[in-house]
Amino acid sequence: MHFQVQEGQTAPSPRLAWARRLTVGVTAVVTACALALLSSAQAQNPKSQGTPLNSSLDASLFYQLLIGEMELQSGNVGVSYQVMLDAARKTKSEALFQRSTEIALQARAGEQALAAALAWQSTLPESTEAYRYVIELLTAMGRTEQAMPHLSALLKISPPSARISLINSTPRLLARATPLDMAATQLQEVLSPYLEDANTQGPARVALGRVWLAADKPERALTLAQRAQALDPQAEGPALLALELMETQAGAGAVVERHLQARPENLAVRLVYVRVLSTQQRINEAIDQLKWLTAHKPQTPAAWLGLGTLELEVGQPKAALSSLRTLLDLLDQPERLELSGVEDTPQEMRQKAWLLLSQAAEEIGDIKASQTWLNKIDDPKLLREVVQRRVQILAKQGKVREARSMIRNLSADQADDHTKVLLDTLVLREAKQWSEAQKVLSAANQRLPGSVDLLYEQAMVEEKLNRLSEMERLLRKVIEIKPDHHHAYNALGYSWAERNMRLPEAKALIQRAIELAPGDAFITDSLGWVEYRLGNRQEALRLLRKAYKSRPDPEIGAHLGEVLWSLGQRDEARTILREARKRDARNEVLNETLARLRIEL
Repeated sequence: MHFQVQEGQTAPSPRLAWARRLTVGVTAVVTACALALLSSAQAQNPKSQGTPLNSSLDASLFYQLLIGEMELQSGNVGVSYQVMLDAARKTKSEALFQRSTEIALQARAGEQALAAALAWQSTLPESTEAYRYVIELLTAMGRTEQAMPHLSALLKISPPSARISLINSTPRLLARATPLDMAATQLQEVLSPYLEDANTQGPARVALGRVWLAADKPERALTLAQRAQALDPQAEGPALLALELMETQAGAGAVVERHLQARPENLAVRLVYVRVLSTQQRINEAIDQLKWLTAHKPQTPAAWLGLGTLELEVGQPKAALSSLRTLLDLLDQPERLELSGVEDTPQEMRQKAWLLLSQAAEEIGDIKASQTWLNKIDDPKLLREVVQRRVQILAKQGKVREARSMIRNLSADQADDHTKVLLDTLVLREAKQWSEAQKVLSAANQRLPGSVDLLYEQAMVEEKLNRLSEMERLLRKVIEIKPDHHHAYNALGYSWAERNMRLPEAKALIQRAIELAPGDAFITDSLGWVEYRLGNRQEALRLLRKAYKSRPDPEIGAHLGEVLWSLGQRDEARTILREARKRDARNEVLNETLARLRIEL
């Protein structure tokens, strides 16, 4: 679509252009549309600084607005734009300037949109919204340097009561700026007066930090977050910025911790902190945060749900049962609920709790209770999880034939072909039918080529069959398809470390996995184990202590216990190994370690 209008072009005469075309019926419809347009424009801009539309709505203007809208509906975008812009200038209406700008934007006519926004800004120099449009348009057009004087002017005309909010919004205003590092440097100049002002110095540093983060300079962002927090430890902005930095910046967590010490009741920050810790596999730390919440804010259902989830993850099903039952009791008392910062509705949390309770009951061997909890769930979004849980229950009972039959009979809504293969593999792995699992996965990878999940699963089955060359081929294929697949690097490196072979190469693979997923307890465990195989026992001990502290998994406990045993620290080794056996007495690595070292607990 061509957009052929020029600045200053004369709008067509409204009465001559349209009088001949309007029948009585059409006039009634168009009049209703015009009134709706005017009402909508005023509702969206209740504080418009120009002349109110109603006060200037004479017959000529009324028809001009109708022309503009009807030309737009007819596809004559250029004419509509010019008519609306002419009406905006006549009335000094903020709503019509915005409408003109939006018409140009819808037509992807950036220069015309900018011209309308600049006319808006010139006509209504106190309009903050006009400045926002100009800034966003210039940055989107790659003219960030030209946008900066407008941003500086916008900050100056904004009342002090609104300035902090505006400073907070600057990262969004500059989101499409290129290059972002240059935009961050220019923003620092614009914000320089506010970096010294007692009222704005904290928010200004956080806003600048966010732009540096977007420019892939997280270390600068962290420094600014730290400085902002030093000014006001209770301010939420530095902590929220630090949460975004935790994946790559080791010191970011300390910023969050200091904020929570200053404002322990900040539910939103603490819950996000739990989510970040869980993502980084720092499960014990996440559990500690949730335990603080359940002790000090017991009316927070999200805390109980999160606690039950993580307790299951670290092999504490009885503790999870207790937490989740407390959650259900709390949900039965809606007047007590603290739901601020929580995304799920009470009913959604209830359904998720039932699913988790089913898993906890299954893990302690109460199959009847597990099925009872599943039968309560009717949320369509949880359908697949319910089906998977039913399959797992059958597999745990050794009912392999029934489980596989259930999988084959699942509808497309319940599971696609890819999911069915994964479920079938789960059943066969539980039954240790490795050869059959290999056949299923090999056929599936022929049928569904390029599936990273299926290739990885087959590699793990090949490892169980001790077909190491095939395992390596499949994991290399996974890495080729998805170079950041940290599990593939870790699995290949760990499998060699476990067999005491190709250790330097194994260490390099595991180190690459750590780079891709820093803080992952299982990968840290792998690195500790390969260091142990290389004879670096003290480094192995350091890494395994770190992994076990983050996630007290039985397999990590087995590795840590063996290293302690080899270093002569037998009492601590027994303590760790007892804890591991208490969590999972059937763990293969743990039982093999105890048998090989002839340790009696």
